[in-house]
Amino acid sequence: MSHDDGITPSPQGDGHGRNRQRTAPRKRRRGLKIALGVVLVLLLAAGGTAYWLYSSLDGNIKGVDLDKAIGDDRPEKLPTSGQNLLVLGSDSRAGSNGGLAGGDVSGARSDTALMIHIPEGRASAIAVSIPRDTLVTRPECVKSDGSSLPSEERVMFNSVYSLAGPACVVKTVEKMSGVRMDHYLEIDFAGFKELVDAIGGVTVDVEEPIHDKESGLDLEAGPNRLNGTESLAFVRTRHGIGDGSDLGRIGLQQQFMMALLSEVKSQDLLGSPAKSFKIADSLTESLTTDSGLDSLTKLAEFARSMDGVDPASMETIMLPVAYDKIDPNRVVAAEPQATELWKAIREDTEIPASAKKSPATGG
Repeated sequence: MSHDDGITPSPQGDGHGRNRQRTAPRKRRRGLKIALGVVLVLLLAAGGTAYWLYSSLDGNIKGVDLDKAIGDDRPEKLPTSGQNLLVLGSDSRAGSNGGLAGGDVSGARSDTALMIHIPEGRASAIAVSIPRDTLVTRPECVKSDGSSLPSEERVMFNSVYSLAGPACVVKTVEKMSGVRMDHYLEIDFAGFKELVDAIGGVTVDVEEPIHDKESGLDLEAGPNRLNGTESLAFVRTRHGIGDGSDLGRIGLQQQFMMALLSEVKSQDLLGSPAKSFKIADSLTESLTTDSGLDSLTKLAEFARSMDGVDPASMETIMLPVAYDKIDPNRVVAAEPQATELWKAIREDTEIPASAKKSPATGG
């Protein structure tokens, strides 16, 4: 039979062409499957990375169940009392922090205590600083190891944290004020050095030069951008300001806490904590909160609810105190100013000017 009849195809004829037409779509389909597979792997990897980042940040935050630790022995939450947040700046000189200026004191303590009251409407706030040297009545508390710490009168407010932990500090503040704390937030000063450096520093404006060899602080009057090490020195300094007592540095601690919260707010670190992992990691590692704030989701929700409050414009006052008659190196709540102050906060009313005047000023 002749090859011209078209029945037997040539190796280079139409049959070969038809074979190419059949195999090309298969190759394209195979290539598409590979591409989709690569995309799927990348998406899964990205999702896994995001989950790992979230879990890592979430796991940094240490939580305290106040209701479990304190029980029912707490002030009543009034329907129109706004929100009350106890903020502690704890200071540990352990480990590498002991090498910093002023780090020759062992153990951890609550160097700064601010009771922040946010009235209904959440458009303003007031921060009441409780001096660490204030003599208070510590209520009976359950320590972190489960043992009981009996009530005691005339103990330094600063000692409550080191002896019994944050829940007992909250209970002590609630007992002395009659104000129910809605939340608790602790910033570890020794740990926030990295946070301050990560966010690019914190700006404070000082009225007079500060030269303190003990803390290593050396600032000129006016605005100063502090790095992490300088920030630690700023909150620890007490020499060269006022009378050298704790009262003299309370204004600096209040100022720094407000400046730090303003930086956190301006960079939306609580509202969007994962946008910069390094900053968020430093922030969350420095935090201990109550169980109502102990996750990224809860922190973000709380931050959004506080969006109308600007820390830079927050009013800061000191709990009115007087020098103790037995030990002039200690102070006690001044009356009737302290009672008037706590009553106004409990009832969410304007604080009278008389309740803001403290007989002991620290020079």
